[in-house]
Amino acid sequence: MKRRSFLKSCGLAPLGLTATGYARAAASTKLEVDSLEVFRVRINRRGNWVIARLKTSGGVTGLGDASHSRSEERVLFYLKQFSELLRGRNVFNAAWFREATKDIIRKNGAHGGEPAAVAASALEQCLFDIQGKAFFVPSHDLFGGRIQEQFRVYANINRSTEDRSPEGFAKSAASAVAAGFDAIKLAPFDGMPKRSADRSELKKYADLGVSCIQAVRQTVGEGRDVLVDAHSNFNLEDGLDLARRLEPLNLYWLEEVPPASPVENLAAINSRSKMPTAGGENIHGVDGFYPYIKAGAVDIVMPDVKYCGGMMELQKISAMAEGAGLLTSPHGPASPIGNAAAAHVIATVPNVEIFEFSFGEVPWRSELVYPPEEVVQGRLKVSGRPGFGHILNEKVAAKNAVAL
Repeated sequence: MKRRSFLKSCGLAPLGLTATGYARAAASTKLEVDSLEVFRVRINRRGNWVIARLKTSGGVTGLGDASHSRSEERVLFYLKQFSELLRGRNVFNAAWFREATKDIIRKNGAHGGEPAAVAASALEQCLFDIQGKAFFVPSHDLFGGRIQEQFRVYANINRSTEDRSPEGFAKSAASAVAAGFDAIKLAPFDGMPKRSADRSELKKYADLGVSCIQAVRQTVGEGRDVLVDAHSNFNLEDGLDLARRLEPLNLYWLEEVPPASPVENLAAINSRSKMPTAGGENIHGVDGFYPYIKAGAVDIVMPDVKYCGGMMELQKISAMAEGAGLLTSPHGPASPIGNAAAAHVIATVPNVEIFEFSFGEVPWRSELVYPPEEVVQGRLKVSGRPGFGHILNEKVAAKNAVAL
């Protein structure tokens, strides 16, 4: 697809082909929100991708990711409700939209994955995609301009690994290495029973998880990084024991060992662990992250653009982490749209070293958007094209659509 075709598909071709032309035209183009489309794309047993697309009365469109909510039916409900709030409003009303939806989100729960929060974030993403296209600038220019042109990304192999044995994780890790990644993340404790009092059963699952990590470390070698997500499956005592057991494996980080509440447990593990700790994927808003950061819960905060409140909130949280001397690494086992939205924000902040990439879930990931994500040798390039820099391939979306 040539540049003119890409711009036309964004609804931009009638505006002219120079930056000055776009800037002038933006003032007169109708940039009020007109309609919403939703694309539900089948991925695997762990969930679908839900892509929102807002269209303005002038024809410019923007994309947003509403995937991985706790209820897909509820997120569809809120997408419709919130899009009606936006209908007829100028696309530059993102801050107004944040305030207008705040009480609804709080009332219906703001914990990670709650449908109202996910829907609001997706529509805010659409607004910033449209704004960038309208002014012929990449969305990161709306957040101050990028200071990083690319990020190191780690391959999250967890969602694509069906064989949850050490051999299965090792095979997935080998595939990621062959694809050029030099950092691999797994969550090998997902099968642990919740609230079990059977110590022998818990030990069995913990031992299996550690064996999986050892197998991945052996497969990728010492020259690559291994990241582990415990998915909050441990209490404080067992979490401290896990951290001790994993010390010889030289992890890049250990993520979310006990639940985020009480935060003192995470802080205790962080202060006593010899490796960096990370977490916060399910926390919403700067007000949610403030006590988490203040308590010293982790070394690396992981806001998810879908859960934390959107792109503006992601930048605020990253700045708060920077002020506390912490790194930011957004959580994001998401569609290419979700990754793009987060990347345009974190390209503008200095305290990011690595970013998440969901590896191996579907073989056609690169075909879902045009142009495809640029991931080369484990590095994701941040697009310099208007908006997020991508349009949806509707043929691929339709071919893999969720059956209604």
